[in-house]
Amino acid sequence: MTLPRILRRGLLAAAIGTLCLPALADLAEIKSAGKLRVGIDFGAPFYGFVDDKMQPTGSDVEAARLMAKDLGIPLEIVNTTNSARIPNLLSNKVDLIISSLSITPERQKAVDFSIPYGAIQAAVGAPKSLKIASIEDLAGKTVAVTRGGPQDKLVSERAPQAKVVRFDDEAASITAAATGQADIVAITPPIISAIAKRNPERQFEVKFVLQSYQLGVAMRKNQPELMNAVNGWIRTNLANGKLNDIHVKFAGVPIPAEIVNGAK
Repeated sequence: MTLPRILRRGLLAAAIGTLCLPALADLAEIKSAGKLRVGIDFGAPFYGFVDDKMQPTGSDVEAARLMAKDLGIPLEIVNTTNSARIPNLLSNKVDLIISSLSITPERQKAVDFSIPYGAIQAAVGAPKSLKIASIEDLAGKTVAVTRGGPQDKLVSERAPQAKVVRFDDEAASITAAATGQADIVAITPPIISAIAKRNPERQFEVKFVLQSYQLGVAMRKNQPELMNAVNGWIRTNLANGKLNDIHVKFAGVPIPAEIVNGAK
């Protein structure tokens, strides 16, 4: 092998090594920064919200706190809106998104997802007196959704004759449904229950389930150390029941068995 060829190969190897450094150092850089920045939407009960003492709480908030504790990194929670979750991640405002973010092929083009740590259902809720039982019954009716959420996409695609009204976060959707601004809302079953509790007279209930989605922790692409750490943490805390305990505390129901078994 000639000297120029050896030099070229050496330079190529060095270049490849340089390109790999940021990915290999991803978790180390977070630890060096001294904080784990996690984006969570505070307008998404039961996943993330502010309690009566104006402190963030919810299943995703407690999961983030547990993760930071287990990884040995101080936590910084960054409040985000539903539609800004992925943009905030891509602009490096946060290191992770733990915010009821469902794993979809479209999102996987922009970010990497951990293994599922939970599941979320897209459902349609309305007052008990309103007779709707399927997606076809939404034709000609006004349906409130959270902008950018999976329900927004599902209703827009499957009920093209419905009038979709979009709110910036789930808290606004709850208020609209509880106060009578909207009679039909596409959201999650726990939030439909929250609407019913907010205004019992409206007798809000789940009419039908649109679809179920797996939830994942989102991170920027090509961060193998961070991915391994997060996946290992999820497996451990699904196996020991801690993530399920958090879910039951806020949702009132356990994490689906297929999520727990799929992480083994």
